[in-house]
Amino acid sequence: GSLVVNYPFDDDEQGIAIYSKSPDDAVFQKLALAYSKENAKMYQGSPCEDMYPTEYFPHGITNGAQWYNVPGGMQDWNYLHTNCFEVTIELGCVKYPKAEELPKYWAQNRRSLLQFMKQV
Repeated sequence: GSLVVNYPFDDDEQGIAIYSKSPDDAVFQKLALAYSKENAKMYQGSPCEDMYPTEYFPHGITNGAQWYNVPGGMQDWNYLHTNCFEVTIELGCVKYPKAEELPKYWAQNRRSLLQFMKQV
């Protein structure tokens, strides 16, 4: 897990971790920032320092392929074949949080979710 908003493209022609700009890159960045700005821990860019000390996401967002290459990912496929704009929102450093921690996740992401929906 991590705490970041990831946007297309998730892979590139070379199959390496490098920025892979989609034709709608500016729109994807705007959507990702709308979410991350409302989550202070995400927006700071280094939310999982204890687990991933070298991981840094400026303003809590990243181009998927720049983070790590995922060929054949769903958000790229939907974007290319159905014109559906998708981002992947990683909600925390722990992939499987304990049930008693879920209210904390809700509190951290409620405003982000509302801001994200306003982008429609």
